[in-house]
Amino acid sequence: MNARFDRIGLGRFAGTGERVARAVTVASVSFGRGLLWLLAAIIVGCGIWMLLPISKGNSTEPVRSDMATVEPAAPGDAAVSPTAEAPVTATAELDRLRISSQTWRRGGLGSKALVTFTLRNDNDYAVRDVEIVCAFVRRDGTPLTARSRVLPDTVSMKSRKTFARIAVGYVNVNADQAKCSLVAARRA
Repeated sequence: MNARFDRIGLGRFAGTGERVARAVTVASVSFGRGLLWLLAAIIVGCGIWMLLPISKGNSTEPVRSDMATVEPAAPGDAAVSPTAEAPVTATAELDRLRISSQTWRRGGLGSKALVTFTLRNDNDYAVRDVEIVCAFVRRDGTPLTARSRVLPDTVSMKSRKTFARIAVGYVNVNADQAKCSLVAARRA
């Protein structure tokens, strides 16, 4: 019972297994070297990244309590610039300007903070360019980041205005609570 496969010409495939084995060995050696170079590049990149200074917006330093205080100007105290080109607008008194309610939620796939708050103006004048700072903390109370934002809208005198879903910036994924404070405002 001889099938006579030698007549078909399968003899030319006799050395194919050895050639494939050599090709696989050469490919695995070059792939291994490439993998080593990739690993070395990742280690060097991480080392350089660790040496870069921390940017002010992404630091994990605790929020200073004096950051949210501003010296209020005296009423009617509008200073004139030394060149007398344009008068500098007086700052508003912050003791009669307050945030009466606030909430926050995540937006932008969970990376951005959207703050909704009501600003109450008990002054006898309108205010504009209200600057707020929102401090974000973890569930255990550890400070994470603080973001600030200037709102160019005007809040009329003796009134309140609700600002809905104001994007204050990127926030740490571990942030659980937010507390917003007023920093500065101008008379309108």
